[in-house]
Amino acid sequence: MRTLLLITGILILFAAEILRVYFIMPMPGSQQSNTIDIAYFIAKNILWLRLTGLVLFLIPAITIFRNGSNWKRFGLIFVFIIYLVVVYMFNFVMEADKMFYQPKHKHFASYADNKIDSNKLVLGVSLNGIAKAYPIQLIGYHHQVVDSIGDTPVIVTYCTVCRTGRVFSPEVNGKIEQFRLVGMDHFNAMFEDASTKSWWQQATGTAITGKLKGTSLKEISSQQVSLSAWNRMFPGTLIMQPDSSFKEKYEKMDSYDKGLSMGSLTRRDSASWQPKSWVVGISIQNEAKAFDWNELVKKTIIEDSLAGTALVITLEKDNASFHVWNRIVNNISLRFSKNNSTGYITDIQTGSVWNEDGKCISGPLAGQQLKIIQAYQEFWHSWQTFHPETKK
Repeated sequence: MRTLLLITGILILFAAEILRVYFIMPMPGSQQSNTIDIAYFIAKNILWLRLTGLVLFLIPAITIFRNGSNWKRFGLIFVFIIYLVVVYMFNFVMEADKMFYQPKHKHFASYADNKIDSNKLVLGVSLNGIAKAYPIQLIGYHHQVVDSIGDTPVIVTYCTVCRTGRVFSPEVNGKIEQFRLVGMDHFNAMFEDASTKSWWQQATGTAITGKLKGTSLKEISSQQVSLSAWNRMFPGTLIMQPDSSFKEKYEKMDSYDKGLSMGSLTRRDSASWQPKSWVVGISIQNEAKAFDWNELVKKTIIEDSLAGTALVITLEKDNASFHVWNRIVNNISLRFSKNNSTGYITDIQTGSVWNEDGKCISGPLAGQQLKIIQAYQEFWHSWQTFHPETKK
């Protein structure tokens, strides 16, 4: 019986520490199954599991120390030391928020004074006449940046494993909530709120377990384009600058923009419709569709429709900045041709010319602005996971 108690206690102690992290970090086999509720149970009951394991361990251990041989005593000491090492590693080294920190010093600069290369991708947000750009090289490391645009609080998030950039309001039930990076689920970053300890999916902004399960954060419109393109659209933009505390971390993200990362989790597959292939994802009224990035690069303009909305997708000359617009103007579903030398598009119906920002600059429709449709560039595995009914 003592041996059974001892082994059971050891198994509980080790399993609780390891599985608590295993289920919510990118370890072999951990992200393919629906184990989030198991992970949450372990995380929220870790103290009780530790106490149970320790009691089961100590009851026979005390007897062994009193009456057992020296090698048994040394064996127990060795096992407990290994356990303490596991506790340290899985609580202070391998925790997500111990690997990826929020900025210590947030600093924004004008385009003229900024240190970010103009060809770098940014997640841009414009609210009430104020525009800000968050370089993916920076937010890709941090995973979240808590900020405000004017008087509006925002949380700018990014998951490099899914290539998903999302901006949300941090308001939950009328209160500005604080979040910490807790791990990932189905390879997508996951945050924990400070008030209820619920876990929230980054790609959807929805709480997937905990007291607030099913609650969603309000998404704030954003665009992923090059910094030069964002500055063209919003000349007065402010740009997030590197925090010198994380210089080496940013350097490791330098090639991520262009899909040149060599990491197995963050690399790009240059072929189409592979798990790590790039797609442009659009969701309208519970209908979703993914468009192959390689096809967009080849054609530079794609016309389609989704949920009754006529769409036009264009790619700028930098082969990085893309736009999705509603192509219905004055109740007419416009068709376009593109001049790849200028980047401008011309509608077939009126011959009006539209610039790279979706504004008509000449012709009968001069002054009209195409309505922006929220769209995302991300990995195909991510879009497919969180939009299982997606078309392609």
